Amino acid sequence: MKIATWNVNGIRARQAQLQEWLAQERPDVVCLQEIKATVEQLPVWLCDMEGYWCYWHGGKGYSGVGLHVSRTLCPERPPFAQPSFDYENRIVEVRLPLVTVVSVYVPNGGKDFPAKMRFLAALEQYVADLRAEERAVVVCGDINIARTEMDVHPKERKPAAIGQLPEERAQLERIIAHGLVDVGRALEPGNDQMFTWWAPWRNMRQRNIGWRLDYLLASQSVFDRLRSCSVRREVGTSDHAPVVADFDTA
Repeated sequence: MKIATWNVNGIRARQAQLQEWLAQERPDVVCLQEIKATVEQLPVWLCDMEGYWCYWHGGKGYSGVGLHVSRTLCPERPPFAQPSFDYENRIVEVRLPLVTVVSVYVPNGGKDFPAKMRFLAALEQYVADLRAEERAVVVCGDINIARTEMDVHPKERKPAAIGQLPEERAQLERIIAHGLVDVGRALEPGNDQMFTWWAPWRNMRQRNIGWRLDYLLASQSVFDRLRSCSVRREVGTSDHAPVVADFDTA
């Protein structure tokens, strides 16, 4: 089972890139963030992408998430839902037979830092509740926190910057502590070039001067079936790159 997550930074601007990437990658589950569009604003082919059960949860010009499941993986439409703490169209889940997959877009926090911390605390409780049900979980998306210093290029390390604050990192660790594994980091613990976001100026992406903000956080039982996980830095013109993980379901 291949699970992919990508902050597209505007689905209408990236629709052709998404179509091309899906045709090449063929993920079984696709988690998108910052779609910045309502269903009514999407072209018909995008509303119901060929080969996928689609769920779009967005508003005009801001925030929004998508979650899409291959019809090959799931012949009948699975149950999609928004957790009760959702606001600004930032989270959606799908309960598949083997795992609950979540697409989440955590607030940046620059305009309302307390709201970001409240959302993260609610996300922690949500994960704890899923784990209490003994559900296997994969939380995918733009968490808007660089987990450690290693997750920020040395030229971008700023102790007072939102996204690198100790209280944010501590809250992320509390979420992970509910039986989750940071898939990319667990696979490559020494990789200090594993960035997923780059400021859109001074060729930051080409020079790989960035931050790691996009994650797949998986239950241990799911991680134990991991085949691969990597950042697709060459894909698209969003300021984020997709992250793709492949798990054995046999």
